[in-house]
Amino acid sequence: MDPIENMCSQIRVLIDKVVKKSLANGILFSGGLDTSVIAFVASKYSSLKAFTVAFENAPALDLEYSKTMANLLKMDHKIHFFGEEEMFPAIREVVKTLKVFDPMEVRNSVAIFVGLTTAKENGIKGVMTGDGLDELFAGYSWLFNLSESKLISSLSNMWRTMRFSSIPLARSLGMEAKTPFLDQEFKSFAMSVDPKLKIRSERGKSWGKWIIRKSYEVLLPDEIVWRAKDPIEYGSGTTVFPKFFGEKISDGHFQKKAKEYLEKDKVSIRDKEQLFYYEIFRSLFGTPIKIFSKAKGKLCPYCKAKGGDEKSKFCRICGAYPI
Repeated sequence: MDPIENMCSQIRVLIDKVVKKSLANGILFSGGLDTSVIAFVASKYSSLKAFTVAFENAPALDLEYSKTMANLLKMDHKIHFFGEEEMFPAIREVVKTLKVFDPMEVRNSVAIFVGLTTAKENGIKGVMTGDGLDELFAGYSWLFNLSESKLISSLSNMWRTMRFSSIPLARSLGMEAKTPFLDQEFKSFAMSVDPKLKIRSERGKSWGKWIIRKSYEVLLPDEIVWRAKDPIEYGSGTTVFPKFFGEKISDGHFQKKAKEYLEKDKVSIRDKEQLFYYEIFRSLFGTPIKIFSKAKGKLCPYCKAKGGDEKSKFCRICGAYPI
């Protein structure tokens, strides 16, 4: 058997195994490669309810793809649109649970929280997610042009520090996030795969998760297999949050509060969206410099939080990069 075909066969067998171990009757469903692979396998063993969320009146890329796969697999598919009434309490719960005010983390996690809440309202207690595949198989575009040594180093750093908001958010709702790609057997296998099989050029462009795509290209629709990686905020439409808060908060108010928090809390606030999240964080926990005063680890110069991995250039609390 051709070496690539042999690897693809191994991957399909292993994914089948870990999905069966993580079976649940619900899935947070983007219609991207990761969740589509899980849904494809899980649908053979269980009747799935798929949940896709989108912010009202915002472009949400997941809608088209999730409908395509749900129809193909004949899944019970619920698309839930949410607006300001759900957004504000969801933001508070995300900040409270994750203890962060990083805008990108909050934007992504609000969509996850709303999806989990919707699943719970529909009687679901266990929800499968596609967490981990991008980290394990180099799905992020910023990795594509790295040298092999830098790619290996970057992946190793990610594997050491990766965490996924679906797990604590589900727990906060009395639910369980089921994560097949974080199964220890799958993780060990993935970490041993040659990086040259993770990133490769095809159809005139570079692709992450290349060997996963090749493993399912005859089993899933072409537009799913070769869908580019879209962050959750683009898939769900929460990418409009910066504009939303930019219009809600006046320039004068932002400038006044940013100056106040820099002087009093030693926290640099980058924009209006982050100001909104920080004020929730501050009301719940106090200032980062006090919360993390006894913590060990790397100090963020922008928010004075400590505890991050010494090799990390990213602050998990405020989202500053590079630090």
